[in-house]
Amino acid sequence: MLAATAQRVLAPAAAQGPKARRPGPSHRLVVAAARKDAAAGDGKGCAERLPPPRALALGSAQRGVRLSDRAAPDLLAEADISAAVLEDFTENPPARKTKVVCTIGPTSCDRDSFFRLADAGMSVVRLNMSHGSHESHKAVVDLAREYNSLGRGNLAIMMDTKGPEVRSGDVVEPLQLSPGDQVVFTIQEGADGKGNRISVNYDEFVEDASVGDMLLVDGGIMAMEVQRITDTDVECKVVDGGTLGSRRHLNIRGKSANLPAITDRDWEDIKFGVEMGVDFYALSFVRDAEVIYELKNYLSNEGLVGTSSIGVLAKIESADSVAHLEEILDAVDGAMVARGDLGAELPVEEVPYWQSQIVQGCRKRGKPVIVATNMLESMIDNPTPTRAEVSDIAIAVREGADAIMLSGETAYGKYPFRSLDTMTTVARRTELSMLRYQGTRRFGSTEAPPIDWIIPPHRRTGSAKDDGLSEIFAYHATTMANTLKCPLIVFSRKGNMPALLSHYRPDWPIFCFTENELVQRRLALYHGVVALYMRFSEQQEVTFDRALTMLKERGHVRGGQMVALVQSGRKAIWRAASTHVIQVRTVPEDPQVDSEDESSDGERSAAVIARRGAARDAGHI
Repeated sequence: MLAATAQRVLAPAAAQGPKARRPGPSHRLVVAAARKDAAAGDGKGCAERLPPPRALALGSAQRGVRLSDRAAPDLLAEADISAAVLEDFTENPPARKTKVVCTIGPTSCDRDSFFRLADAGMSVVRLNMSHGSHESHKAVVDLAREYNSLGRGNLAIMMDTKGPEVRSGDVVEPLQLSPGDQVVFTIQEGADGKGNRISVNYDEFVEDASVGDMLLVDGGIMAMEVQRITDTDVECKVVDGGTLGSRRHLNIRGKSANLPAITDRDWEDIKFGVEMGVDFYALSFVRDAEVIYELKNYLSNEGLVGTSSIGVLAKIESADSVAHLEEILDAVDGAMVARGDLGAELPVEEVPYWQSQIVQGCRKRGKPVIVATNMLESMIDNPTPTRAEVSDIAIAVREGADAIMLSGETAYGKYPFRSLDTMTTVARRTELSMLRYQGTRRFGSTEAPPIDWIIPPHRRTGSAKDDGLSEIFAYHATTMANTLKCPLIVFSRKGNMPALLSHYRPDWPIFCFTENELVQRRLALYHGVVALYMRFSEQQEVTFDRALTMLKERGHVRGGQMVALVQSGRKAIWRAASTHVIQVRTVPEDPQVDSEDESSDGERSAAVIARRGAARDAGHI
């Protein structure tokens, strides 16, 4: 079964020749992807071919890299990594563990394009509520639900709220502005650009501005210095010119607008998200923890608690948010490093520092974190990325981000599939290079503090029911799995234990089996977690056997391979609440078939497969 699966996966790559599935050294990976896709085309009008072969070979951990794929060992052989370090990995390379968030828009909202992105490595679907309608976003949710129902993968849905924005008004025609030109922004209605006088949609704009402030248009595409302020007007001198059109986004560097973090439109979108059953909210322009608790209280009043809850992620993108970073990270379920607006409100040279602080802050708390914005911005219009963009992806992976995000690249760009292929390839290659490092400093940087306990030892009660005990088992299970070079298996009803295992970033995937589809989808965001739906039996050995069989059939493990199985967590399954267990098991080998018994064994195998299929259809597997 495993060999047949691998043959099906690799057949498209073999048909296109060895270069299609054998990436060369790292500096040639992206160029090879571009040449391959340039020959095949990358537009919506294509007949929606299979995902690019390398995307299959290096695909997301959610779908798993087949252990019999020869593309991954080829990559290891050609990569500039010490052979001594990786000699134990060449026959069993770990799958990619960094997840990818893709924004869905006009380029990718049709079924064929959406499914192609999902097959090629998308783990989380981002709905950008700044664009589109509820009707168009519902169509995307329906596609994600259909994809999951087909058993092709596990997609989570993240709704990104529009948030409060200060924007200029409509102008009769775009203004061509040069350095030194005078522009007036006014809170009075009716200013339409004539005489370089433009209205603003924010009545307190004149109170927020100060003489000498730098006013940025669309994140810094244009810049103006505030020179004079009246009761209704802010008079500016153009520093960096350009074309100023209608409804442009305005920021005052170093300041956040005094607007409610959740607008009336956002509340309508949030209610729509509840109806659609989204898995995460990414809340824009969070200034402090109060707005997080406000949203969580609303969701609790709607009955969305426990495993039915919707995760709340804070987008850190304002001067106020970094000033209150610690309290925000304590309150949220995760965070997004939204570098676009963050770089507009803060000096750009501070963005890398705050990116590291946000990522490490989430890592220390055991909460997922996404690095977003401009990761492959040039690929919106160009078939290949800049070398700086490639390094940007690698830095986010090395820092230990759970996920990296594509925005306009997959929403409206010319090369959505090539962008995703580039991101997954660079992330995969970076993870392989990190195998030479061990210990808590393997992620982050030498100046960053080590990532260790979420619950420090001095805060533990010493009771067998202490939540900290589960974390101890997660730590030691990860150490055991890394030493044995094997994946981890955990059974969970709430998702707590796989999240703890993800915190310690094991080398191999964490296969989490759960009976709850909501938990399964939430885990799609977590680093290295492959969440699989399976009904649990009353008998643990029956469930263990089913799990190993499912992993073998899907090509995640092979016969004779060791796996580390963890039984711990807040809710006991097949164990006493005071008992926590780590065990190592060997995946059963496939039975050898004698030639004289081949026919009868084949009939028996067919019967077993038929029974398994019937059980799966009945919802037992």
